[in-house]
Order: sequence, then C-alpha cells, then structure tokens
Amino acid sequence: MECPFCTDKPCLFGNALAYVKWDLYPVSPGHVLIIPRRHISSWFDLTSEEHAAVSELIGLAREHLDAVYSPAGYNIGVNCGVAAGQTVMHAHLHLIPRYTGDVPNPRGGIRAVIRAKQDYPHIE
Repeated sequence: MECPFCTDKPCLFGNALAYVKWDLYPVSPGHVLIIPRRHISSWFDLTSEEHAAVSELIGLAREHLDAVYSPAGYNIGVNCGVAAGQTVMHAHLHLIPRYTGDVPNPRGGIRAVIRAKQDYPHIE
C-alpha cells in the first residue's frame, strides 16, 4: 500500500523539507498537517534540519489560520506508533485550531487522549 503523504502532495505551502496540507478528517475548522517530505515513520527519526523545517511551517500555518479562522488557541500534537494512535506511518504533526466553547471543558488539553487523566488538581 502506498503512503498517502508520499503520493498525494497537494499542499497549502511548504519549504524544501516539509509541507502543510489540510487534514482530510479535521477535528476543527482549519486543522492542518505538517509533513516531512522524506518518508520516515517516527517523529523521533527526523533530522535536526527536518525538525527546524517543520517548526518554521508551524509558525507560518498559525499565521495563515489566525488570518482565516481566528481561533482562540491551538493544540499541537504528534502520534508516534500504533499504541499512540498513529494510523499513517509517515511522521506528521497536527496543528489543530481551538475555539471557545468547542468542548465543554478544554482543561487538560492533549491530556484528554487518556480521558481519565484529562483533569488534574488545580494548582494555586
């Protein structure tokens, strides 16, 4: 089976080492993926240059999404391995715009991947 990130590359913008595309199954309006051009399955195996290229695109994508969607915040996440929920074995980063009221209680953010650990004691 061919990698959808290696064979399907229509993108919003990119640089020499990575590109940004809309997530086909967005969790919110404006959800994008930032994908290294080199096929590699794990985020941990990217070179320092690839990490820098992806980081540059996080900033550019955020500027674009701010202008188009005006979200109230963002979640940034990477699933590494099947146990973590990775379904496409080509490393990619999710930039997910968040909107006030999009969930009843956003406290804990990405901790919600394990629902029982989403909330934590309030620290004064």
